[in-house]
Amino acid sequence: MKSLEEYKEGQVLLIDKPLHWTSFQVVNKLRWVIKQHYGIKNIKVGHAGTLDPLATGLLILCTGKFTKKIETYQAQHKEYTGTITLGATTPSYDLETEIDENFPTEHITENMIHETTKQFVGEIDQVPPIFSAIKKEGKRLYELAREGKTTEIKSRKITISEFEITQIDFPNVHFRVACSKGTYIRSLAFDFGKSLNSGSYLSALRRTKIGDFNVDNAMSVNEFLQDFGLEELEENK
Repeated sequence: MKSLEEYKEGQVLLIDKPLHWTSFQVVNKLRWVIKQHYGIKNIKVGHAGTLDPLATGLLILCTGKFTKKIETYQAQHKEYTGTITLGATTPSYDLETEIDENFPTEHITENMIHETTKQFVGEIDQVPPIFSAIKKEGKRLYELAREGKTTEIKSRKITISEFEITQIDFPNVHFRVACSKGTYIRSLAFDFGKSLNSGSYLSALRRTKIGDFNVDNAMSVNEFLQDFGLEELEENK
């Protein structure tokens, strides 16, 4: 366990975010643990890149003076593994919302799937999902989406350096992607289905790398709690 002075001077904590947790819930939990243990009113803790609640994997947390380094970590390339499910779409492009439309998949071959990945490698224009934390006119897009409002979302330049299909078991396509900051894997999943003249959504996602940091070296929230002599969480609290 680190000392309070070490947390204040700055630490980089690699956390394997649990399913269904928001990134902010992880930050708040770890901040609370540090505050309670050392009997202090506050300490700076922030994360370097949001993960959706339905995603797991690497979350970089910075404490104390190291919170100034957050933007540096956010700018680094990232790697993800996950699953795209073909034949349907959802408004959020993942399982946060219900399926709103079904599409044929009989025409899709394994060769088509592998060939289609080539369309997405390199610098591309990507439109972020309406269910995202991007702000427009003072409101986050997901707030507008939940109110049933539509709005024009401008495309962004992003770079995908690798897009590998690791396994196909219809209708599920398992992949690995290495990409730049600002890439929405949910949008990639949605656009992938369109390119196959079908529909698709992201059904699983795990962030495995940020720059040189690897999720293999990350600790779970429960392991962090154990370091402070606290009981494990049975659920998201």
